[in-house]
Amino acid sequence: MTLKIFMVAGEPSGDALGAKLIDALRALSKDHIDFSGIGGEHMAARGFQSIFPFSDLAVIGPLAILYKLPHLVRRVYQTINRAIQIKPHIVIIIDSPEFTHPIAKRIRKRYPNIPIIVYVSPTVWAWRPGRARKMRSYVDHVMALLPFEPDVYARLKGPLCTYVGHPLIERQNWIQSLEPVKLAARLKLDPDAIPILLLPGSRESEIAQLLKVFGDTVSKLHGYGYKLEVLLPAVSHLRDKIIERTDDWPVSLHILEGETDKFTAFRLAHVALAASGTVTLELGITGTPMVVAYRVDKVASMFRFLMTTDTVVLANLVIGERVIPEFLQEDCHENALADALISIIKNGPARQAQLLALEKIADSLVVPNVTPSEKAAQIIMDSIK
Repeated sequence: MTLKIFMVAGEPSGDALGAKLIDALRALSKDHIDFSGIGGEHMAARGFQSIFPFSDLAVIGPLAILYKLPHLVRRVYQTINRAIQIKPHIVIIIDSPEFTHPIAKRIRKRYPNIPIIVYVSPTVWAWRPGRARKMRSYVDHVMALLPFEPDVYARLKGPLCTYVGHPLIERQNWIQSLEPVKLAARLKLDPDAIPILLLPGSRESEIAQLLKVFGDTVSKLHGYGYKLEVLLPAVSHLRDKIIERTDDWPVSLHILEGETDKFTAFRLAHVALAASGTVTLELGITGTPMVVAYRVDKVASMFRFLMTTDTVVLANLVIGERVIPEFLQEDCHENALADALISIIKNGPARQAQLLALEKIADSLVVPNVTPSEKAAQIIMDSIK
């Protein structure tokens, strides 16, 4: 028997999740599995055939979505038509709810008996909580990456939700084996300088919103007399745009590509300035103190009153306390960011408080006796049966 599994990922983080899930499903199933749908380079390395490249799908904020809406709508219907043509045994949508959930709704309408699973919950715990209940009409199961999410879905009367653990845990031993000293030597970093990590995001819209203020922040630190070596991991398709926007920075900048250099830089950095998102958990398991910043376009900013949580930092939510400083919208400016970074560059109370709090993250992201990908694969196979 051949199982037909249709997977839809819309950005690099979803591609990485999808690749590990493919490995786990193949290890668990005795049947041949035919994978199809939308994926990126990591899924392609497992033999996944994507209908089209997804590099232009990762948009965030109403204005960015509106600008690309005709293109996104075409891609949505192209994906739906392929799924209907294939008639898969199950559909798995991975993150990127602006793209993946419209696809799931329309597949459910056309073929109501195909199970649909969401891998990575939308942020119903942060804003638009009504989405949870609406998801019941087109989602059979949510596989959550954060330990508090099943309780949220139960409270909001959403679909069945199971915490599978966070896939970062599967990489923890590998991350700890990386050698930051070798990266510092290869980059010829000044041993007297402070290695600072900049993480403005993996979407073009995030780069547009955050890279300038990040540059202004390190320029201010430079003006205060701090000697810095700036490490900036970048996804390959944004490298040229980042180079264009940083050529006048007054500090030593090293643009890094690839997962190995990225996580080695995490271990090497003394502090990080990061966009809000999963990267705060990545920094957490490497024990890197951070300041978090985020901006969205003006239209999205008008809806901040819908926020239902007092922090947008995933690391804070997992830890259970607001120990990592965050600066959003008009608060996201170089003066505030520089001052916050100085407080954790110094080996004082703020830095020590973060280091102690970050130690809690790894334990919170584990499901005993099974990896997150294995747990997710078990749920998918049970749903097919």
